[in-house]
Amino acid sequence: MRYRYDVEIVGLLASPEHRYDGRPGNLVPPQDDDRRTELTVRGGVGIVGDRYSGRPAHRDAQVTVLGVEGIESLAAELGLPVPDPLLARRNVVLRGAEVEALRGEEFSLDCGQGEVQLRGGRPANPCAWLDVALGPGFHRGLRGRAGIRCAALTDGVLRLGPAVLRSAVPLDATRAGEVHRLQPTRR
Repeated sequence: MRYRYDVEIVGLLASPEHRYDGRPGNLVPPQDDDRRTELTVRGGVGIVGDRYSGRPAHRDAQVTVLGVEGIESLAAELGLPVPDPLLARRNVVLRGAEVEALRGEEFSLDCGQGEVQLRGGRPANPCAWLDVALGPGFHRGLRGRAGIRCAALTDGVLRLGPAVLRSAVPLDATRAGEVHRLQPTRR
């Protein structure tokens, strides 16, 4: 891949069960057991230990990736403290990458233990639980910057800390917290 970016993986999550089930309540369910220092990714399968691993209905959404800047920007816009980005329930939280620009693109993350290749897909749309877990206004405000759903193409390990993101398309880290809207297709 043509472009190389130094990024940081600031959060990793794998959950054996759904934490935000049904309508939002008043309390955020406990999630400490879902936090990871590393994730093992299997191509065509997903994240080992995650509830969506190996599920055919999720083959194009095996790994979710979020740019932490989206959460930080929105918190500033709302006048709220920056919440824990893992409460957004994305598997991989990056700093330093324009994640939303990777929709429909192949890219890789390399932490030095095997380059994990991913294909970015549709947006990881926010749910109503985010107004409870992150703060009032996050459900609506994260539209267009809540991350992307990806297909895992190769095996590898992702770890917290520095990583290299490789992409076939140029990315602009200064736009990482901006809202990205899907462009209508021309016929």
